[in-house]
Amino acid sequence: MQPILEMRGITKTFPGVNALSDVDINVRPAEILAVVGENGAGKSTLMKVLSGVYPHGTYSGGIYYEGVERKFNKISDSEDLGIIIIHQELALVPLLSIAENIFLGHEPAKLGVINWFEAFARTKELLKKVGLNEHPNTLITNLGTGKQQLVEIAKALNKKVKLLILDEPTSSLNETDSNALLALLMEFREQGISSIMISHKLNEISKVADRITVLRDGMTVDTLDCHAEKISEDRIIKAMVGRELTDRFPPRNAKIGEPIFEVKNWSCYHPLHADRQMIKNVDLHVKRGEVVGIAGLMGAGRTELAMSIFGRSYGQKISGNILINGKPVDVSTIPKAMDAGLAYATEDRKTYGLVLIDHIKHNITLANLDGVAKYSVVDDLVELAVANKYRRDLGIRCSSVFQTTVNLSGGNQQKVVLSKWLFSGPDVLILDEPTRGIDVGAKYEIYGIINQLAEAGKAVIVISSEMAELLGVADRIYVMNEGKFVAEMPAKEASQEKIMRAIMKSWGKAND
Repeated sequence: MQPILEMRGITKTFPGVNALSDVDINVRPAEILAVVGENGAGKSTLMKVLSGVYPHGTYSGGIYYEGVERKFNKISDSEDLGIIIIHQELALVPLLSIAENIFLGHEPAKLGVINWFEAFARTKELLKKVGLNEHPNTLITNLGTGKQQLVEIAKALNKKVKLLILDEPTSSLNETDSNALLALLMEFREQGISSIMISHKLNEISKVADRITVLRDGMTVDTLDCHAEKISEDRIIKAMVGRELTDRFPPRNAKIGEPIFEVKNWSCYHPLHADRQMIKNVDLHVKRGEVVGIAGLMGAGRTELAMSIFGRSYGQKISGNILINGKPVDVSTIPKAMDAGLAYATEDRKTYGLVLIDHIKHNITLANLDGVAKYSVVDDLVELAVANKYRRDLGIRCSSVFQTTVNLSGGNQQKVVLSKWLFSGPDVLILDEPTRGIDVGAKYEIYGIINQLAEAGKAVIVISSEMAELLGVADRIYVMNEGKFVAEMPAKEASQEKIMRAIMKSWGKAND
């Protein structure tokens, strides 16, 4: 069968870095091709070459689409041929409506006047195709992440997509939304649309992919045919990392001490809607050297709880008490929360966790400038020594600490975020989705850092949408639903079924 797309011998270099080396991939008509690899393997770079983000002439090799060599100089060149890329960071305007986003730049107009009747009618058709029941007038900001992802796909369908590229499409979705998106991809395949799916979630890839191309260190190392034989996750991992990864979680010898962090009767209301209670009388405690997980579906209130505790950075009408080492502490502002010994690593590292245009050195010391200053003036040599220490201790892979943070892989960016908070000297660390968008090799390293923190006597709270991750790293798990804890269990006694059962049971009680 003649491929719809061939990329032959693609080589792309940046100053000091060979991002892609003679990469070959091809996509057949009506096929889902998964592209996998560790962070920094070159997956996103390859897709940017294909879509025209990196124009012809900035790389070597050839792109052949529908049997013809193509030279894309900008994104619109590839879009005009039906190649549509949906990036991990969704390209939607929050304060515009669904219809306005779908037709942005392609408005149906005559003599400069937009035909909104036509736009709304077409939007309804597109939303029906992706399974959304929202009104075209609905603002993007009022949609959950899963629905926003579907709007992006509707936008792609409006551009008459033939080859859909999805970069980590389910990284921010809960299991229900992820399954709905995967079902939609399979439906598109039946309609003759080809897809390239980049993902770290190997279980999802196994569900939908026809073939899997593995990149490692900027090179194609294998292409696996899922129809010719059953492809195990272990085989994919071995191809990705170049070795057997016998265990997904590093061993840990937990030494749990006395309670160090307590939250009592914590309540919080929505920042805009004062009558909407988001956190409902939550009690929580973490012991020294303990890793506590918080499980729950998207929208359960986990991030809202963490942010409201950390300097009241979310919500209003917040009430309750926080105790550290048995003593009440003031966490009413972020500086006060940090002074009390709290640290919060956000789930959105690119927006809130890092200054991407700045280099690693400044990012690491950002939360504790006093630690590298003399008489309120930053000592460059002290700052450099601190940055290099964390680079070594956490294994940050970079050319130097003067490398711009935006150019790091996701796993290394996350290590910079952790370095920043570790340098602030906290007793309690709240890690919100610490491995989101990170490959299995880098995840293992992050889990190792979590273990080190616990062994150093810190109290660690891990919020994760991946239940298997919580079962692998936590000593004890709280289950959250609709703003309150609905169950608590030792990790040894927990299972994904038990966690889901607790959530479903709480819904049943709420409806009684």
